[in-house]
Amino acid sequence: MDAMTLDDIIGWKPLLTDEERTIRDSVKRWVTDRYMPRITDDFEQGIFARELIGEIAELGVLGANLEGYGCAGASHVAYGLACYELEAGDSGLRSFVSVQTSLAMFSIWRYGTEEQKQRWLPEMAAGRAIGCFGLTEPMHGSDPGGMTTRAVRDGDDWLITGNKMWITNAEFADLAIVWAKTGEDAASIRGFIVEKGMPGYEAHNIPGKMSMRASATGSLVMDQVRVPDANRLPEAKGLGGPLRCLTNARYSVGFGVLGAARFCLDQAVAYTQERTQFGVPLARKQLIQQKLADMGARIVHGCVLGVHYGRLKELDALHHVQVSLFKRDACQTALDAARDARAVLGANGITTEYHVIRHALNLESTYTYEGTHEIHTLALGRALTGESAF
Repeated sequence: MDAMTLDDIIGWKPLLTDEERTIRDSVKRWVTDRYMPRITDDFEQGIFARELIGEIAELGVLGANLEGYGCAGASHVAYGLACYELEAGDSGLRSFVSVQTSLAMFSIWRYGTEEQKQRWLPEMAAGRAIGCFGLTEPMHGSDPGGMTTRAVRDGDDWLITGNKMWITNAEFADLAIVWAKTGEDAASIRGFIVEKGMPGYEAHNIPGKMSMRASATGSLVMDQVRVPDANRLPEAKGLGGPLRCLTNARYSVGFGVLGAARFCLDQAVAYTQERTQFGVPLARKQLIQQKLADMGARIVHGCVLGVHYGRLKELDALHHVQVSLFKRDACQTALDAARDARAVLGANGITTEYHVIRHALNLESTYTYEGTHEIHTLALGRALTGESAF
C-alpha cells in the first residue's frame, strides 16, 4: 500500500481554517528555504540567526495571536502551528519567537499602559525591538516567589538590583521585562520594562551550552538600575503576573516541540525506507515499525490535543492545569521521539547531517524550561487530588 504522511493520519484539514493552514504553510516554506540551509553551522558555532529577524517578522509570527498595535491578530491555533513549524527547524528559533511574543510582548499587552503598548508593541511586532523576560534567578528556578531581585522606590523612579539567569534573547534585547519584589513577600512582585543602555544594566552570554546552541541564552545583571515609574507594568501585581505570562507561553512550547518530534519521525521514516539491512529495507522490520508507530501515535495525540486546547484558549476557557498537562506531555513525547529516531538511525543518528541529535539535545532543555517536567507533574497531581505536594 502507499505510505501515509503523519499529516494524513492527524487529519489536519477539517480541524483548521484556511487562514491557519496558510500561516502554517508559509512558515514551513520559510523554515525549509531560509533556515534549514544554515542551522547546522549556527548550531555548531553557537549563534542565533539575528540577521533573519526581519524575515521572521514579515511572516507575521511576532505577536501573532495578539490584537492591535501592528500584531497579526491570528488565532491561537494558528500561532501554535507556526511554532510547530518553527521548532521543526530548531528549538532556538521557536524560543526566540515564543519569548518575544508570549512573554515580552504579552506582558506589555496584558499588563502595560496604553503609552507602553503604543511605544513598544508595533516595534516588537516588526522585529525592530527585541524583548526578553527576566524571571528566573540563579538560585530560584522552580520557585520564582523566592526571588531576591529588589525594586526600591526612589522618588518618581525605582532602583532595581538583582540577577536573572537562563534568559532567552538577553544578549541583544532592547528591553527586558524584569520581575522584582518591592517588599518582602511574593505579593509585592511587580513587573518593569528595563531598557538596554540604562546605567547598571548588563546582559551576558552563558557559555558552554551543549543544548539550545542556536539560541541566544544569557544572564541579566542589575546594580541599582534607575527605572522610571512610567516603565512599571501597572496591572501586574503579585506572582500571578509572571505566572500568567508563563501559562500563556507554555502553549507555544507544547505545540512547538511536537514540530521537532515530527521532523525526527520524518527523518527516521525516510532513513528506514532507504537503508537496507539483511537484504531488505529497515522499514520492513517489525521492531523498527514498532518504534515508528509508537512515535507517530504519540505525536498525533499531541497535535490533536494542541488544536483542542487552542480552541479553548480562543474561548478564554483554557485552565492553567490543562496547559501544564499539554506542555508536560508534549515535551516528553518530543524527547522520546528524538531519542528513538536517533536509535533507528544508528551511528548516523549522532551526526549533524540528519539533525536528529541536534533536536535531541535541544529537547533536553525544553523538558526543563518554562516549568520542569516534575513541577508540571505536581501541578497535575494537585489538580487530581486536591493535595499540594510542592
